Order: sequence, then C-alpha cells, then structure tokens
Amino acid sequence: MQPTSSSPSPSPILWSDSLRQAQFQTWLSVLATRHALQLATLRPASADASFRRYFRIDSANTSFIIMDAPPDKEDSAPFVRVAELLSAAGLLVPQILDWQASAGFMLLSDLGTKTMLDVLDKQAGYEHTSSTVSSNLPLYEQALDALVAWQRTSQPNVLPPYDEALLRRELQLFPDWYIAKHRGHVLSASQQSLLDKAFDRIVANNLASPSVYVHRDFMPRNLMAPYPALLASAAPAQKLGVLDFQDAVYGPITYDIASLMRDAFLSWEEDFVLDVTIRYWQKAKAAGLPLLDEWQSDFGAFYQAVEWMGLQRHLKILGIFARLTLRDGKPKYVADTPRFIAYVRATCGRYIELKPLLRLIDDIESVASRLRKNDQ
Repeated sequence: MQPTSSSPSPSPILWSDSLRQAQFQTWLSVLATRHALQLATLRPASADASFRRYFRIDSANTSFIIMDAPPDKEDSAPFVRVAELLSAAGLLVPQILDWQASAGFMLLSDLGTKTMLDVLDKQAGYEHTSSTVSSNLPLYEQALDALVAWQRTSQPNVLPPYDEALLRRELQLFPDWYIAKHRGHVLSASQQSLLDKAFDRIVANNLASPSVYVHRDFMPRNLMAPYPALLASAAPAQKLGVLDFQDAVYGPITYDIASLMRDAFLSWEEDFVLDVTIRYWQKAKAAGLPLLDEWQSDFGAFYQAVEWMGLQRHLKILGIFARLTLRDGKPKYVADTPRFIAYVRATCGRYIELKPLLRLIDDIESVASRLRKNDQ
C-alpha cells in the first residue's frame, strides 16, 4: 500500500459489483457511528499490484485506512497474522480496528502519507554522494533496526516456508512471462538447458542460507515515515512503519536486505549498497541472528549470498512486472524492467558460474532491441 495525500479531496469510489458496493456501504455506516467517521471524506488512497484497494476516510481528529480485498481474489487472513507478528516484535504496523472477513473489508489505523521513498534525499537522481549518504543513512539504519527486531522473533512452522517449490515457481515467472510473452522469445533446447542449470544453482545457493521471517517486499516504498504524534512514542525500531507484509514467509535471511538495497523504484551505487549491507551484517551478528559459520568473519561470503538471493528476486520481478502489464493491464510496472535487467547483469557478471546466464539474457535483450528498431 502506498498512501497518497491525506487532504480531503473526495472523488468517487468506483464499484464494478453493485452487491459488493451495498455490502460496503452497510459495513461503513455501522463503523461511522463507532469511530465518528465523516463519510463525505471517503476517497481513494492507493491501489497496489494485487486486487486490493485502499481508501482513506477522516474523523474529527484523525484519519483511517480502509482495505477493500475481495475474498474471492485476496485472502486477508495472512495480513492479520503477520500484522500480529510484527507488532509483537515491536514494529509499527497498522492496527486492525475492524475486519469483516466474509466481505474482505478492513478498517486500519493510518500511518501517514509519506513513505521512506518520499522522504529520501533525491539529489543527483538517487546517485551516491556524500550529501545523500549523510542524509539518507539514518533512514536506512532505522529500516535495518526494524528488520533485525522482527527477524529476532523468528520461529519455524509459523509462516509458510520459502522452500524449493516456491523458489522455483517464482523463478519460472521469468521465462513464462518476461522471455516468452514480453520479449516474444522462444528458448532453444540449449538455451532452456542453460536456464535450467542456472536456476538449479540459484535455488541451491539460496536454500543454503539460514531461515528467518521474510517480509518479501521490504523496501522504501513499503516503509512509512509516520505522523509526528506516532514518532513521539515510538521505540527506535518503530520509527518507520511497515506495510505490504501479507506475503511474508519463513526463508533465507538474505532476502529482505537484498530487497532493501536492490530496490524496484530507485538504484544506489555499489559503495552505498555495501555500506548499508555491512551495517546489517554487523547488526545481525550482534543480535545473534542465524548466520552460517563462514559468514561470521567473512562479509564477502555473506554478500555473495545476498547477491544470489537478490538475483532470484530480480528474475521473479521481471516476470511479475511483465505479467502485470500483459495480463492485468497495469503497464506502469514494465517501465522499471531495465532497472532489474541491470541488476541481473551486474550480479551475473561478478560470478563465473552465472556468466552463461548473462550471455543468454544479453542475447535475448539484443534480439528484442533489434526487433524494436526494425518496427520503427
């Protein structure tokens, strides 16, 4: 969820299902009395890559977020379960004030309108400079503190496992949606064999990492700089609110730090990525998080594991962004695919085992580029 401006500027809430609209109005009218909601202020807040929608509504003294998650398309139970885990770990998450599970409507506390992405210093187009480091590092430190605090509470058999089956399903999005449908490329037998071997290496490498709770989308766009009133009572690990956690799993400890530093919507130069990742590594060791023995004294070994985990995420997101464009009619996401191709190239170019995958991707991208030129 990425909230927008909180100033009341009501606009129509569109419904494709009149029965669902009637259910919503009945539910909201009951809550209006209980929470002194001002119905005239109901307005869209945001939508995300799923079928969920978010609205904002005011009372006399504050505002609230409403989640609209059709139960035939979205299961809200994981959101509730993970919210409880995050809150128990001391993190700041939306409070669930009312949940009509049968209809998929939820009333939440409002963590504000500014994400971490909104308040980052954007000098030089997110490039690494002494100015951006000094101004942005405290925000990243807060994000690391929140992440470590949650990971410290990890237990097996609470969240779904991030196992081989899930890793492979996610990786398959890349050939199915990005290569075949977005690029229109049919893999030859030799290319398919090469891709299968690369996927085997990526999965094996990532499964070797110790497991903790994994947010799966831990990045500045899903971290909130909350209202000052909330900040005043927040513990250090709570200064940034956490959103979009409903897909959390139990899996590789390397995932969320890779997600944080190889972002879908902004890019940092390598020295800043290294700086923040080293700080996470130090905090993880100090907190007693599960790390491989070789990682304890060798940051390079840990960073390699982070990069291989990040590679899996990059390939998955390339597939997801292509699917959002081609299947779901959300073309804005495909505009960020060059960022992820750059991430993939950077990682594959660093490790000899991944050089064949790099050549394959370069071949596919160069063919696509030639076809675009021929069409112009």
